[in-house]
Amino acid sequence: MHKNPKSYLAFSLIPVYFLVKFLSHYPEFIEQYYSNGIYPIISKSLRYGLGWIPFSFGDFVYAFAVIYMIRWLIVNRKRFLTDTQFWLIDILSTVTLIYFAFHLFWGMNYYRLPLHKNLNLEADYTTEQLFKITDLLIDKTNTLQSEITKNDTIKVEMPYSKSEIMKRSEAGYKNLEAQYPHLKYHPRSIKKSLFSVPLTYMGFSGYLNPLTNEAQVDYLIPTYKFPTTAAHEMAHQLGYAAENEANFIGCLATINNDDIYMKYSGYAFGLRHCLNEIYRRDPKQYEIYIKKVNVGVLKNYEETRVFWESYQNPLEPLFKVTYNSYLKANNQQGGMESYSYVVALLVNYFHKNLL
Repeated sequence: MHKNPKSYLAFSLIPVYFLVKFLSHYPEFIEQYYSNGIYPIISKSLRYGLGWIPFSFGDFVYAFAVIYMIRWLIVNRKRFLTDTQFWLIDILSTVTLIYFAFHLFWGMNYYRLPLHKNLNLEADYTTEQLFKITDLLIDKTNTLQSEITKNDTIKVEMPYSKSEIMKRSEAGYKNLEAQYPHLKYHPRSIKKSLFSVPLTYMGFSGYLNPLTNEAQVDYLIPTYKFPTTAAHEMAHQLGYAAENEANFIGCLATINNDDIYMKYSGYAFGLRHCLNEIYRRDPKQYEIYIKKVNVGVLKNYEETRVFWESYQNPLEPLFKVTYNSYLKANNQQGGMESYSYVVALLVNYFHKNLL
């Protein structure tokens, strides 16, 4: 009797897992041969193939997969007791395929070299440097807010639709490319998420589908947050898997946009991170710095806070814990706290380029 081919596939999960873990110890190899070798070909091919579709093909794939999984469990529920081996082999073979495809199409980027090494930036910074950069960002953000509204107490309202913002986000990367050629972004493949409502209740503003390389943005989030969220997801498409690095690149791409509204979104985003870090280090200094920020800017921050509070629910912490575990399993030891590490990149970049 021939052995079920699925059993070979199921048990291949073990060598595939150990291969990934083995390669994860060689970031230079990953950087050269995957992140700057195989991955750009895969990414561009998927974006050319699916970017022209006006809706998220990947979201339909997710929906179909969930429906199929539920149907499979219902149809095969009795076989769990009568043919447990078949049941487990079917599940393990599916897990193997997904695990392999995830790492081949995108996931190995979690193990590339840290971004600060590629950009020749320091990884650490002093509190004094943080204060200097925060002052600089306050000046930049206040100036842009005043130019837009002509009144420092009025919050900035984006004059564009969210679809238009996603289109305009590519221009920032084009400008950034002159400084960092490896951040060239083309073609565009960014969509509004079909699951924006549940995504918002889960507490997330966007995500990248690693199997289709489509970037999805939650269309419910405040419009002024759309530019940095879109640019963040584009950074993921370029192969920067770590959240802190995608935040940093998204910020750079937005502040390098020629459009003043897009630029404001980027500077306000960077400033918010720095203010949060000051609060973490010295709450008394935070109270001093927050008073320097225009009321209109603070109203934009308040708009975002109120938005997320309106969608808080008992299940959100569970989703956050699950995602936190996912990040730690993929070489982000700080979990969701790694989002705050973007400040180190911001401080050192601005210290190097603007001071």
